Amino acid sequence: MLKSTLLKKYTQKLSVQNYSNQTIRSYISALNTFIKFVKATNVTELNAQTVLDYLEYCKNHKKYSLSSMKQAYSAIRFLFINVLEKEFPQSLRFKFRNEERLPSVLSVSDIQKIFQVTDNLKHQTILKLIYAAGLRISELLNLKISDLDFSRLTIRVSQGKGNKDRVVMLAEKLVPQIEAYIEYYQPRVYLIENPAGGKYSTTSIRSFLKRSVQKAGIKSHVTAHTLRHSFATHLLEQGTDIRYIQELLGHKKLETTQIYTHVSKKSLSKITSPFDKI
Repeated sequence: MLKSTLLKKYTQKLSVQNYSNQTIRSYISALNTFIKFVKATNVTELNAQTVLDYLEYCKNHKKYSLSSMKQAYSAIRFLFINVLEKEFPQSLRFKFRNEERLPSVLSVSDIQKIFQVTDNLKHQTILKLIYAAGLRISELLNLKISDLDFSRLTIRVSQGKGNKDRVVMLAEKLVPQIEAYIEYYQPRVYLIENPAGGKYSTTSIRSFLKRSVQKAGIKSHVTAHTLRHSFATHLLEQGTDIRYIQELLGHKKLETTQIYTHVSKKSLSKITSPFDKI
């Protein structure tokens, strides 16, 4: 099968099965990388050993993270079952062991410092929205002006991770800034747009956030997702029920949300070190 034919069929199958655009792009990227690896082999003649060799290459040579490994695996599995219409080899039906990593979380004062040193109105509005609503970058960039309900103080997050819609809170204190931002920048469709129109760049957000973090004198590694982690942890410390936090974050499983109990200062404050009893 020609590569172009394979990619076309692969994309069609993903689209018909209602995978999100972001997932389709990620799977296509993963498939392209896989095809380059097996260039000496006809893709239609794949076997379990070739896939295992590739996954080992991703892990040890390309140094893939756990999430990237899972994505590469899922992309190949989809290829086998839905495009090549083959039974997925029994020897490849395994689960990846989860990494026991705690999320990076900032204190409220550090969050405030980042906002204070971010002078650009658009940049500051972006960072405040991510933290105030616990948004993923992709969710922020997909927000349309019509998704914000200023009277009900809600934000509709359409087609979040897993193609799920959800509603999150719109911080009342943030409303005047968002209105000032809209009046100044005049976005047309998406709330956050680039100067030429259309969606804003993920790379740009990462770039100006890095500058703000350095300017604020924060030494720890901070990403946009750190703001989301901080949102969840601070809600937990305020006494918000963890099931509400699960809904706000759009987590499918409660276990995913429960990781924030391990970094919450409120949980730790209930425990006294035996050293204090000496």
